[in-house]
Amino acid sequence: MMKFTIVTLFPDLFPGALAHSITGRALQDGLWSLDTVHIRDFGLGKHQSVDDYPYGGGAGQLMRPDVVAAAIDAAKQKNPQAKVIYMSPCGSPLTTKKAQELSQESGLILLCGHYEGIDARVIKSHVDEELSIGDYILTGGEVAVPVVVDAVLRHVPGVLGNAETLHEESFDDGLLEYPQYTRPAQWQGKEVPAVLLSGNHQKIAQWRKEQSLERTKLRRPDLWQKIENS
Repeated sequence: MMKFTIVTLFPDLFPGALAHSITGRALQDGLWSLDTVHIRDFGLGKHQSVDDYPYGGGAGQLMRPDVVAAAIDAAKQKNPQAKVIYMSPCGSPLTTKKAQELSQESGLILLCGHYEGIDARVIKSHVDEELSIGDYILTGGEVAVPVVVDAVLRHVPGVLGNAETLHEESFDDGLLEYPQYTRPAQWQGKEVPAVLLSGNHQKIAQWRKEQSLERTKLRRPDLWQKIENS
């Protein structure tokens, strides 16, 4: 069973959307579990302060290393073999390959920053890896965590139910997925491509490959360049 522990200032946000649909069924079936550690439980003083002004000046406040370290240590007690990942725009990008690698871990501790981030010392001492879901800034890691959990769970055996589904998705071979169609065959004057109704599986496979190539070239020139250079 894949075990996730979320270290956060907002534990009530979880499991949230992850309790529904495919991930929700997998949670009920015991294929994965989720618990949280509330960072403010380790805050200082009567107000349980978790942050302070950054040395050197600057806008906003940083989460204190002593507070965050105590919260991570508590998470490790719950999830001893887990890899500690800090959700950060400075991290390596989340990709299908990275999600597949993370699915091989026995557990993951996902650390959610807030305010202007976390003191660099605790990142160096307590974090195994920094991970980003995109080149943009969020108000907190809590928004990014469900993306990571969902992407990882799709590679956990039994979660999707049909293993073939996973291997036909976007990015599996570095390409975007081909367009797909269902009933009705005619809708608002638009028809399903005839090749998909032909029953010729070889031609269908060729059409899908061509569509994936064309889509990738037009929509994701960065991926297309990697394909051309490979």
